[in-house]
Amino acid sequence: MGRFVHILSGSVAMQEKIFFHIDVNSAFLSWEAAYRLHVLGESVDLREIPSVIGGDKENRHGIVLAKSTSAKKLKIHTGEALGAAVQKCPNLVIIPPNYQRYVKASKSLMEILHRFSPKVEQYSIDEAFVDMSGSELLYGGPVIVANNLKDLIEEELKFTVNIGVSSNKLLAKMAGELKKPNLVHTMFPEEIPKKMWPLPVGELFFVGRATEKKLFNLGIKTIGELAQTDVKILKAHFGKYGEVLYQFSHGIDESPLFVPLEANKGYGNSVTTPYDIVTMEHANLVLLSLSETVCTRLRMDGVKGQCVSVSVTTDTFQRASHQGMLFSASNTTMEVYRFACRLFKNLWDGRTPIRQMGVHTSRITKESTMQYNLFDWDRYEKLSKLDETIDSIRKRYGDDSVMRACFLNTSTYHMHGGISKEKKTGITKPLR
Repeated sequence: MGRFVHILSGSVAMQEKIFFHIDVNSAFLSWEAAYRLHVLGESVDLREIPSVIGGDKENRHGIVLAKSTSAKKLKIHTGEALGAAVQKCPNLVIIPPNYQRYVKASKSLMEILHRFSPKVEQYSIDEAFVDMSGSELLYGGPVIVANNLKDLIEEELKFTVNIGVSSNKLLAKMAGELKKPNLVHTMFPEEIPKKMWPLPVGELFFVGRATEKKLFNLGIKTIGELAQTDVKILKAHFGKYGEVLYQFSHGIDESPLFVPLEANKGYGNSVTTPYDIVTMEHANLVLLSLSETVCTRLRMDGVKGQCVSVSVTTDTFQRASHQGMLFSASNTTMEVYRFACRLFKNLWDGRTPIRQMGVHTSRITKESTMQYNLFDWDRYEKLSKLDETIDSIRKRYGDDSVMRACFLNTSTYHMHGGISKEKKTGITKPLR
C-alpha cells in the first residue's frame, strides 16, 4: 500500500503527509536543448556535448547558468566565470540564455504538476513542491506516482527531472538532491541516519558557504555530526539560526505549502535578497521594485487590486505578513508602494534581519472607474499617465530602458520578482 498510513476511527481516515520536490535537471540547458531538438529540428543535443548556458560569448562576460553532464566532468561549475569555463574547455559550446523560452517551459511543467494535485508551490523557475497527501486511492503509492510523474514530464516536455519524496518539504528536497539525473529518491524520517547524516554539512538545506565555514571551525563536517551537537552550542554561535540548523539536521520541518492565489484572484512578487535587509531605506527600495513589477502586470492585464499585502521572511526563516484595503482599487505603482510601506512599517520591528520580502494584491477587478479622494484626484491622474508612459517605453526598449532615480548607485534591482537580472542575462561584472 505504499508509504501512506491510514488510521481509521469510525468513518474518519487520516493520511500521513506526503510531499514531492520536483527539480529540473540542469534546467536552462535542458530547456534549450529540448527546444532546439524538437522545435527547431536541430540534430545535436546540447545535453550530450560539453555545453553551457552563459552570458556574453564574445567578451566572455558573465557566469555559467547551467551545464551539461560532460561539461560537469570537465570540472565546470554552475556559477563560475564564463572565461574560467572556457579555459577548462576551449571547445565549450556557449549558448546565451533565452529567459522567455525558459518561463514558457516552466509554465508547462507547473501545468503538469497541477494535474496531479491542486496544492503546488513553485519554489523557483525550475523547482516546485507538491502536496500529494491523501492521493493514494487515486494514483497508488508515492514512489509509483513519482516515477509516473517523472516519466510523463519526459514524454510530454522532453526534459528530465529529479523527484524527492518524503513527509515534509525539507526531506523531500534533500531526497531529490541525492543523485542525478532523472531519478526518484525517498528520504523518510527513518532513513535519515543512513541517507542524510553521512552527507557533508554543506549539503544541508539553507547551509551556505559562510555557515559551512563556521561549522567546520567547530569541527562539524557532516550533517550527522551537526545532529549530535548540543543545540545550546549551536545557539551560542549562531543565535536562533542555530536551533533551525539543529532541527533541519534531524529532518524537522513544519513549514506549510505556500500555494499562490489563482492568476485572476491575485498578483504578487517576492524576492530573496543576496544579503540581509537591515535598514528601512533598503527595505523601501525592495518594496518599490516589487510594487513596480506587480503593478506593471496589473496594468498589462487591464485590472486593478484593492487589497495589498506585504510578507517577510527573517534570517531565521520566521514568516509574517500584513494586509490592508486601499481606498479604491488601483494599479498605480506609487499608490501601491506607499501603502505597502505603511504595512511594512507596522510589520517590522526595525531590528530583525530580513531575507525575503513580497508584495501581493488581491480583490482584483476589471472596473475602469476609480473612486478618487477629492484632494488626490490630480495626483492620481498624473501618476497614472506617468505609469502609462513608462510601460510603453519599457515595452518597446526593455525593462531597463527607464528606471527611477532612487535605484541609481544602489545594489537593488529596480524591478524585482521572478528571476534576477543576473540569471536573465548571465552578465555580472566584466572579467579582468
